[in-house]
Amino acid sequence: MCPALPSSPMCPPRCQGCILYECFIRNRTLSGVSAMAIISGLTVVFHNTVPPAMAGLALTYAAHVTGLLQYTVRLFVETELNLLSVERINNCSKKLMPEGRAAVSAEFGQVKMKLADWPRHGSIKFKNVCLRYRDNWPLVLANVSFRISHGENIGIVGRTGAGKSSLLVALFRLVELASGQIKIDDFDIASVELETLRSRLSVIPQDPVLFAGTIRYNLDPFGRCHDTELWDALEKSHLKSKIVTMKQKLDSDIESDQMSVGEKQLLCLARALLRKTKILVLDEATASIDPETEMAIQSTIHLELRHCTVILIAHRLSTVTSCDKVLVMDNGQVSEFDTPGNLLANPNTKFSQLMTAAQNNRGNVPL
Repeated sequence: MCPALPSSPMCPPRCQGCILYECFIRNRTLSGVSAMAIISGLTVVFHNTVPPAMAGLALTYAAHVTGLLQYTVRLFVETELNLLSVERINNCSKKLMPEGRAAVSAEFGQVKMKLADWPRHGSIKFKNVCLRYRDNWPLVLANVSFRISHGENIGIVGRTGAGKSSLLVALFRLVELASGQIKIDDFDIASVELETLRSRLSVIPQDPVLFAGTIRYNLDPFGRCHDTELWDALEKSHLKSKIVTMKQKLDSDIESDQMSVGEKQLLCLARALLRKTKILVLDEATASIDPETEMAIQSTIHLELRHCTVILIAHRLSTVTSCDKVLVMDNGQVSEFDTPGNLLANPNTKFSQLMTAAQNNRGNVPL
Protein backbone atom coordinates (compact mmCIF):
# COMPACT_ATOMS: atom_id res chain seq x y z
CA MET A 1 0.00 0.00 0.00
CA CYS A 2 1.10 3.53 -0.70
CA PRO A 3 1.44 5.69 2.45
CA ALA A 4 -0.66 8.82 2.75
CA LEU A 5 0.95 11.74 0.99
CA PRO A 6 1.82 14.71 3.21
CA SER A 7 -0.47 17.65 2.48
CA SER A 8 1.15 20.26 4.72
CA PRO A 9 2.89 23.33 3.23
CA MET A 10 6.17 21.96 4.57
CA CYS A 11 6.01 19.17 1.95
CA PRO A 12 6.34 20.85 -1.47
CA PRO A 13 4.59 19.44 -4.55
CA ARG A 14 7.88 18.17 -5.97
CA CYS A 15 8.44 16.00 -2.89
CA GLN A 16 4.87 14.74 -3.11
CA GLY A 17 5.46 13.84 -6.75
CA CYS A 18 8.61 11.90 -5.87
CA ILE A 19 6.74 9.99 -3.15
CA LEU A 20 3.92 9.26 -5.59
CA TYR A 21 6.41 8.00 -8.17
CA GLU A 22 8.03 5.66 -5.65
CA CYS A 23 4.59 4.31 -4.72
CA PHE A 24 3.76 3.64 -8.37
CA ILE A 25 7.12 1.96 -8.91
CA ARG A 26 6.49 -0.38 -6.02
CA ASN A 27 2.96 -1.18 -7.24
CA ARG A 28 4.07 -1.74 -10.85
CA THR A 29 6.94 -3.96 -9.75
CA LEU A 30 4.55 -5.98 -7.61
CA SER A 31 2.09 -6.20 -10.52
CA GLY A 32 4.84 -7.37 -12.88
CA VAL A 33 6.02 -10.05 -10.50
CA SER A 34 2.42 -11.14 -9.96
CA ALA A 35 1.83 -11.35 -13.73
CA MET A 36 4.92 -13.47 -14.25
CA ALA A 37 3.92 -15.73 -11.35
CA ILE A 38 0.43 -16.19 -12.81
CA ILE A 39 1.80 -16.93 -16.30
CA SER A 40 4.29 -19.39 -14.86
CA GLY A 41 1.53 -21.11 -12.88
CA LEU A 42 -0.76 -21.35 -15.90
CA THR A 43 2.11 -22.75 -17.96
CA VAL A 44 2.67 -25.49 -15.41
CA VAL A 45 -1.05 -26.29 -15.11
CA PHE A 46 -1.69 -26.30 -18.88
CA HIS A 47 1.66 -27.70 -19.95
CA ASN A 48 -0.09 -30.22 -22.19
CA THR A 49 -1.92 -27.54 -24.21
CA VAL A 50 0.50 -24.56 -24.10
CA PRO A 51 3.59 -24.99 -26.31
CA PRO A 52 6.89 -24.19 -24.57
CA ALA A 53 7.68 -21.51 -27.17
CA MET A 54 4.44 -19.65 -26.43
CA ALA A 55 5.02 -19.92 -22.68
CA GLY A 56 8.52 -18.46 -23.03
CA LEU A 57 7.22 -15.66 -25.26
CA ALA A 58 4.51 -14.80 -22.69
CA LEU A 59 7.06 -14.63 -19.86
CA THR A 60 9.36 -12.44 -21.96
CA TYR A 61 6.55 -10.01 -22.77
CA ALA A 62 5.48 -9.91 -19.10
CA ALA A 63 9.01 -8.92 -18.05
CA HIS A 64 9.14 -6.14 -20.66
CA VAL A 65 5.68 -4.84 -19.77
CA THR A 66 6.82 -4.20 -16.19
CA GLY A 67 9.64 -1.94 -17.36
CA LEU A 68 7.38 -0.13 -19.81
CA LEU A 69 4.81 0.53 -17.09
CA GLN A 70 7.49 2.00 -14.83
CA TYR A 71 8.79 4.25 -17.60
CA THR A 72 5.26 5.40 -18.47
CA VAL A 73 4.48 6.29 -14.87
CA ARG A 74 7.78 8.15 -14.59
CA LEU A 75 6.93 10.25 -17.65
CA PHE A 76 3.51 11.10 -16.20
CA VAL A 77 5.01 12.18 -12.86
CA GLU A 78 7.75 14.28 -14.49
CA THR A 79 5.20 15.95 -16.75
CA GLU A 80 3.05 16.81 -13.73
CA LEU A 81 6.04 18.28 -11.88
CA ASN A 82 7.02 20.40 -14.88
CA LEU A 83 3.47 21.69 -15.21
CA LEU A 84 3.48 22.55 -11.49
CA SER A 85 6.65 24.58 -12.04
CA VAL A 86 5.01 26.49 -14.87
CA GLU A 87 1.94 27.08 -12.68
CA ARG A 88 4.08 28.46 -9.83
CA ILE A 89 5.98 30.78 -12.17
CA ASN A 90 2.67 32.02 -13.54
CA ASN A 91 1.32 32.63 -10.02
CA CYS A 92 4.48 34.51 -9.02
CA SER A 93 4.35 36.71 -12.10
CA LYS A 94 0.74 37.66 -11.36
CA LYS A 95 0.64 37.80 -7.55
CA LEU A 96 4.14 38.86 -6.50
CA MET A 97 4.10 42.55 -5.74
CA PRO A 98 6.93 44.50 -7.42
CA GLU A 99 9.09 46.83 -5.38
CA GLY A 100 7.63 50.28 -5.10
CA ARG A 101 8.77 53.17 -7.22
CA ALA A 102 9.64 56.59 -5.90
CA ALA A 103 6.65 58.79 -5.28
CA VAL A 104 6.64 61.67 -7.75
CA SER A 105 6.03 64.83 -5.76
CA ALA A 106 6.75 68.53 -5.87
CA GLU A 107 9.27 68.09 -3.07
CA PHE A 108 11.15 65.48 -5.07
CA GLY A 109 11.31 67.72 -8.11
CA GLN A 110 12.77 70.59 -6.09
CA VAL A 111 15.57 68.63 -4.43
CA LYS A 112 16.33 66.08 -7.14
CA MET A 113 19.57 67.83 -8.04
CA LYS A 114 20.71 67.67 -4.41
CA LEU A 115 20.60 63.87 -4.25
CA ALA A 116 24.18 63.68 -5.50
CA ASP A 117 25.50 64.38 -1.99
CA TRP A 118 22.46 63.16 -0.03
CA PRO A 119 22.53 62.40 2.83
CA ARG A 120 25.06 64.93 4.10
CA HIS A 121 24.61 64.16 7.79
CA GLY A 122 22.74 60.89 8.24
CA SER A 123 19.96 61.81 10.65
CA ILE A 124 17.00 59.41 10.60
CA LYS A 125 13.42 60.04 11.69
CA PHE A 126 10.63 57.47 11.97
CA LYS A 127 7.19 59.04 12.31
CA ASN A 128 4.15 56.85 13.07
CA VAL A 129 5.56 54.05 10.92
CA CYS A 130 3.29 51.05 10.38
CA LEU A 131 4.44 48.05 8.38
CA ARG A 132 2.91 44.73 7.34
CA TYR A 133 4.46 42.22 5.02
CA ARG A 134 1.27 41.47 3.10
CA ASP A 135 -2.20 42.89 2.81
CA ASN A 136 -4.53 41.75 5.60
CA TRP A 137 -1.58 40.49 7.64
CA PRO A 138 -1.03 41.85 11.16
CA LEU A 139 1.25 44.83 11.63
CA VAL A 140 4.87 44.01 12.44
CA LEU A 141 5.55 47.68 13.19
CA ALA A 142 2.81 49.73 14.84
CA ASN A 143 3.11 53.53 15.14
CA VAL A 144 6.88 53.46 15.55
CA SER A 145 8.34 56.92 16.14
CA PHE A 146 11.89 57.92 17.09
CA ARG A 147 14.69 60.16 15.89
CA ILE A 148 18.39 59.41 15.44
CA SER A 149 20.72 62.38 15.24
CA HIS A 150 23.62 62.34 12.80
CA GLY A 151 26.72 60.61 14.08
CA GLU A 152 24.89 58.68 16.79
CA ASN A 153 25.60 55.04 17.50
CA ILE A 154 22.27 53.33 18.16
CA GLY A 155 21.78 49.81 19.47
CA ILE A 156 18.49 48.00 18.83
CA VAL A 157 17.51 45.17 21.15
CA GLY A 158 14.43 43.10 21.84
CA ARG A 159 13.33 39.52 22.02
CA THR A 160 12.80 37.38 18.94
CA GLY A 161 9.90 38.73 16.86
CA ALA A 162 9.92 42.14 18.54
CA GLY A 163 10.40 43.95 15.22
CA LYS A 164 14.13 44.68 15.16
CA SER A 165 14.79 43.46 11.63
CA SER A 166 11.49 44.94 10.45
CA LEU A 167 12.94 48.40 11.16
CA LEU A 168 15.65 47.69 8.59
CA VAL A 169 13.09 46.30 6.15
CA ALA A 170 11.29 49.64 6.40
CA LEU A 171 14.49 51.69 6.17
CA PHE A 172 15.68 49.93 3.00
CA ARG A 173 12.13 49.89 1.61
CA LEU A 174 12.16 46.14 1.09
CA VAL A 175 8.45 46.43 1.89
CA GLU A 176 6.48 49.63 1.45
CA LEU A 177 4.98 51.21 4.55
CA ALA A 178 1.33 50.72 5.39
CA SER A 179 1.38 54.24 6.82
CA GLY A 180 3.76 56.72 8.37
CA GLN A 181 6.93 58.34 7.15
CA ILE A 182 10.69 57.78 7.28
CA LYS A 183 13.01 60.71 6.68
CA ILE A 184 16.76 60.82 6.22
CA ASP A 185 18.15 64.33 6.63
CA ASP A 186 14.54 65.58 6.70
CA PHE A 187 13.87 64.10 3.27
CA ASP A 188 11.15 61.47 2.80
CA ILE A 189 12.75 58.26 1.50
CA ALA A 190 9.48 57.38 -0.28
CA SER A 191 10.43 60.08 -2.80
CA VAL A 192 13.82 58.52 -3.54
CA GLU A 193 14.45 55.90 -6.20
CA LEU A 194 15.22 52.53 -4.63
CA GLU A 195 18.58 52.28 -6.37
CA THR A 196 19.59 55.69 -5.05
CA LEU A 197 18.30 55.02 -1.54
CA ARG A 198 20.07 51.70 -1.11
CA SER A 199 23.29 52.99 -2.63
CA ARG A 200 23.46 55.61 0.16
CA LEU A 201 23.14 53.01 2.93
CA SER A 202 25.70 50.40 3.93
CA VAL A 203 24.77 47.14 5.62
CA ILE A 204 26.79 44.35 7.20
CA PRO A 205 24.51 41.30 7.58
CA GLN A 206 24.85 38.46 10.05
CA ASP A 207 26.06 36.10 7.34
CA PRO A 208 28.90 37.76 5.40
CA VAL A 209 28.02 38.13 1.73
CA LEU A 210 31.04 37.65 -0.53
CA PHE A 211 31.16 37.37 -4.30
CA ALA A 212 32.97 34.70 -6.27
CA GLY A 213 36.23 36.30 -7.29
CA THR A 214 39.20 38.11 -5.83
CA ILE A 215 39.53 40.17 -2.69
CA ARG A 216 39.90 43.27 -4.85
CA TYR A 217 36.61 42.51 -6.59
CA ASN A 218 34.84 41.96 -3.26
CA LEU A 219 36.11 45.24 -1.87
CA ASP A 220 35.58 47.33 -4.99
CA PRO A 221 33.43 45.50 -7.58
CA PHE A 222 33.14 48.60 -9.80
CA GLY A 223 36.85 49.43 -9.76
CA ARG A 224 36.42 52.95 -8.38
CA CYS A 225 39.12 52.88 -5.69
CA HIS A 226 42.90 52.99 -5.87
CA ASP A 227 45.01 50.26 -4.31
CA THR A 228 46.11 52.60 -1.54
CA GLU A 229 42.47 53.10 -0.55
CA LEU A 230 41.89 49.35 -0.53
CA TRP A 231 44.91 48.73 1.71
CA ASP A 232 43.86 51.59 3.98
CA ALA A 233 40.39 50.08 4.41
CA LEU A 234 41.90 46.66 5.12
CA GLU A 235 44.20 48.17 7.73
CA LYS A 236 41.33 49.98 9.44
CA SER A 237 39.32 46.75 9.52
CA HIS A 238 42.26 44.82 11.06
CA LEU A 239 42.55 42.55 8.02
CA LYS A 240 45.67 43.87 6.30
CA SER A 241 48.00 41.46 8.11
CA LYS A 242 45.97 38.54 6.75
CA ILE A 243 45.85 39.74 3.14
CA VAL A 244 49.58 40.59 3.06
CA THR A 245 50.45 36.95 3.75
CA MET A 246 48.46 35.74 0.75
CA LYS A 247 50.42 34.88 -2.37
CA GLN A 248 48.54 37.20 -4.74
CA LYS A 249 47.43 39.66 -2.05
CA LEU A 250 44.52 41.75 -3.38
CA ASP A 251 44.20 39.46 -6.40
CA SER A 252 43.89 36.33 -4.26
CA ASP A 253 40.82 34.23 -4.91
CA ILE A 254 38.28 34.19 -2.09
CA GLU A 255 37.36 30.56 -2.77
CA SER A 256 40.91 29.19 -2.85
CA ASP A 257 42.20 31.07 0.20
CA GLN A 258 40.51 29.93 3.36
CA MET A 259 39.00 32.70 5.47
CA SER A 260 37.14 32.32 8.73
CA VAL A 261 33.65 33.74 9.25
CA GLY A 262 35.13 36.54 11.35
CA GLU A 263 37.63 37.46 8.63
CA LYS A 264 34.87 37.49 6.03
CA GLN A 265 32.90 39.81 8.30
CA LEU A 266 35.92 42.12 8.56
CA LEU A 267 36.13 42.10 4.76
CA CYS A 268 32.51 43.25 4.62
CA LEU A 269 33.41 45.99 7.09
CA ALA A 270 36.29 47.11 4.85
CA ARG A 271 33.88 47.21 1.91
CA ALA A 272 31.53 49.41 3.94
CA LEU A 273 34.42 51.75 4.80
CA LEU A 274 35.24 52.16 1.11
CA ARG A 275 31.66 53.17 0.29
CA LYS A 276 31.93 56.14 2.68
CA THR A 277 28.21 56.32 3.34
CA LYS A 278 26.77 58.37 6.18
CA ILE A 279 24.63 55.51 7.51
CA LEU A 280 25.89 52.04 8.42
CA VAL A 281 23.60 49.22 9.51
CA LEU A 282 24.85 46.09 11.26
CA ASP A 283 22.16 43.40 11.29
CA GLU A 284 23.42 41.14 14.09
CA ALA A 285 26.80 41.21 12.37
CA THR A 286 28.61 40.00 15.49
CA ALA A 287 26.27 37.10 16.28
CA SER A 288 28.37 34.32 14.71
CA ILE A 289 31.90 35.57 15.28
CA ASP A 290 34.38 35.22 18.11
CA PRO A 291 34.73 37.93 20.80
CA GLU A 292 38.13 39.02 19.45
CA THR A 293 36.72 39.80 16.00
CA GLU A 294 33.74 41.50 17.63
CA MET A 295 36.10 43.78 19.55
CA ALA A 296 37.93 44.59 16.30
CA ILE A 297 34.66 45.56 14.61
CA GLN A 298 33.58 47.68 17.57
CA SER A 299 36.98 49.41 17.62
CA THR A 300 36.74 50.25 13.92
CA ILE A 301 33.21 51.58 14.33
CA HIS A 302 34.14 53.90 17.19
CA LEU A 303 37.39 55.13 15.61
CA GLU A 304 36.72 55.24 11.88
CA LEU A 305 32.95 55.72 11.76
CA ARG A 306 32.49 58.23 14.55
CA HIS A 307 31.07 60.77 12.07
CA CYS A 308 28.58 58.25 10.65
CA THR A 309 25.22 57.17 11.95
CA VAL A 310 25.50 53.53 13.02
CA ILE A 311 22.51 51.28 13.67
CA LEU A 312 23.41 48.05 15.43
CA ILE A 313 20.96 45.19 15.89
CA ALA A 314 22.53 43.38 18.80
CA HIS A 315 22.77 39.67 19.44
CA ARG A 316 24.90 40.15 22.53
CA LEU A 317 23.60 42.79 24.93
CA SER A 318 27.15 43.69 25.92
CA THR A 319 27.72 45.18 22.46
CA VAL A 320 25.14 47.94 22.94
CA THR A 321 26.33 49.20 26.33
CA SER A 322 28.86 51.42 24.54
CA CYS A 323 26.24 52.86 22.15
CA ASP A 324 25.00 56.43 22.50
CA LYS A 325 21.41 55.22 22.85
CA VAL A 326 19.52 51.95 23.01
CA LEU A 327 16.20 51.35 21.27
CA VAL A 328 14.17 48.56 22.88
CA MET A 329 11.52 46.98 20.65
CA ASP A 330 8.56 45.01 21.98
CA ASN A 331 5.72 43.58 19.86
CA GLY A 332 6.46 45.91 16.96
CA GLN A 333 6.51 49.05 19.09
CA VAL A 334 9.17 51.24 20.66
CA SER A 335 9.22 50.31 24.32
CA GLU A 336 12.24 52.38 25.42
CA PHE A 337 14.71 54.75 23.80
CA ASP A 338 17.40 56.25 26.01
CA THR A 339 21.06 56.05 26.91
CA PRO A 340 22.29 52.69 28.26
CA GLY A 341 23.21 54.31 31.57
CA ASN A 342 19.73 55.71 32.15
CA LEU A 343 18.05 52.44 31.19
CA LEU A 344 20.30 50.34 33.40
CA ALA A 345 19.84 52.73 36.32
CA ASN A 346 16.15 51.83 36.45
CA PRO A 347 15.63 48.13 37.28
CA ASN A 348 12.06 48.30 35.97
CA THR A 349 13.06 49.01 32.35
CA LYS A 350 12.89 46.18 29.82
CA PHE A 351 16.52 46.74 28.89
CA SER A 352 17.60 46.34 32.50
CA GLN A 353 15.52 43.18 32.78
CA LEU A 354 17.01 41.78 29.57
CA MET A 355 20.49 42.52 30.84
CA THR A 356 19.76 40.82 34.16
CA ALA A 357 18.33 37.78 32.38
CA ALA A 358 21.38 37.62 30.10
CA GLN A 359 23.73 37.71 33.08
CA ASN A 360 21.77 35.03 34.92
CA ASN A 361 21.65 32.79 31.84
CA ARG A 362 25.19 33.57 30.69
CA GLY A 363 23.93 35.47 27.67
CA ASN A 364 21.50 32.78 26.49
CA VAL A 365 18.57 35.12 26.01
CA PRO A 366 16.78 34.85 22.62
CA LEU A 367 17.25 38.23 20.95
